[in-house]
Amino acid sequence: MSTAMLISMVLCFALTIPVAVSIGLSAILGIHVVDANMLLSVKEIFGAINKFPLAAIPFFILAGNLMETGGISRRLVEFAKSIVGGVQGGLPMTCVLTCMIFAAVSGSSVATTFAVGAILIPALIKHGYPTPYAASLQATSAELGVIMPPSIPMILYGVSAEVSIGELFIAGIGPAIFVCLALMGFVWVTCKIRGWGKNDGEGRLSLWRSSRLAFWALMMPVIILGGIYGGIFTPTEASAVAVVYALFVGTCVYREIGLKDLFPVLKKSAVSSAVIMFIIANAGLFAFLITRAGVPNDIGNYLKETLTSPIWFLLGVNVALFLIGMFIETSAAIIVLAPILAPVAMFFGIDPVHFGLIMVVNLALGMITPPFGVNLFAACAVARISLDRIIGSLLPFVAVILVCLVFITTIPAISLTLRDLVYR
Repeated sequence: MSTAMLISMVLCFALTIPVAVSIGLSAILGIHVVDANMLLSVKEIFGAINKFPLAAIPFFILAGNLMETGGISRRLVEFAKSIVGGVQGGLPMTCVLTCMIFAAVSGSSVATTFAVGAILIPALIKHGYPTPYAASLQATSAELGVIMPPSIPMILYGVSAEVSIGELFIAGIGPAIFVCLALMGFVWVTCKIRGWGKNDGEGRLSLWRSSRLAFWALMMPVIILGGIYGGIFTPTEASAVAVVYALFVGTCVYREIGLKDLFPVLKKSAVSSAVIMFIIANAGLFAFLITRAGVPNDIGNYLKETLTSPIWFLLGVNVALFLIGMFIETSAAIIVLAPILAPVAMFFGIDPVHFGLIMVVNLALGMITPPFGVNLFAACAVARISLDRIIGSLLPFVAVILVCLVFITTIPAISLTLRDLVYR
């Protein structure tokens, strides 16, 4: 059964059938192979999405879209620019920093790409940066959307591997800041070498003025993350609070959201949420059948026998996840692989929270690597450029993230120090 499922799924991928449909079709084939009752598919599909923490996903997506429409993202850009915009290369550094701040509420890299990219990609091009470079930078910076908490992939990993979502969130702050600083340093050096960005400080507001204008926007991540770590509400409840706050600020404070804007925002959020939930539902059925066939145990035993140390295990997993992330959507990959790999990681003495961050950062690379990098498609759509034109500019950014992944993998303290201070 498992062989037929895997072959059919790979064949569907080769035929460019959407990932969620490919997973679902291969799972249905698996049910037919073992001659099981088709009602099993209904039960498992419903069970896969009938989990309270998953309710956070549509709320965080809606909050991100409300931030974009309500002027919150624009004010965050001005605030970030007031901090780093005064140096050569300050505008691309602003892009990186804004993405990290925006990610502290949205939880989605695609939402971050559209919300921040719609402002900064045209600005980068206007200041003389090549269009492929601007699109590549935005796609890569938006990866912070799934590393900086709250993060939708972290929620999925926590549900799939039965790990505390709160611990994952607090552990994600260290890697997110590390990746942010690495990207900012890289773009600064690049601009120095190539002579870009000498006039990036034009139109830059003072830190005091930008902070005052962005006060309500900056309070959003403070309220959301402070409420989670202060024990006031759960991550799922925080997503609803984010929606209410973004709606209040957009309608009553900044007054940039009117009644006519609500329907397009709700429609866009509903479509994005449905896509993710459809993937989760089909991946849940697939994971159930794979587990029932004993594949996780077989893989676990094989890894235990073949990879005799934690270092070799992490090296093998990172290589495999990097390749998988290029072809399978991050959410689906986490749901399918987390229940398989997390127990093996624990066998080798690897903290499941640390391993979760490794998985999230690695699979986030898939969002900026062809052929199925969703951030690439989003950034190309904003920049109005074809995917093939940005590959050359993209490769150095991929290399930077890979180096960051090596450090995050080999130095658990990057992920676990803050977690241990809060939860131990």
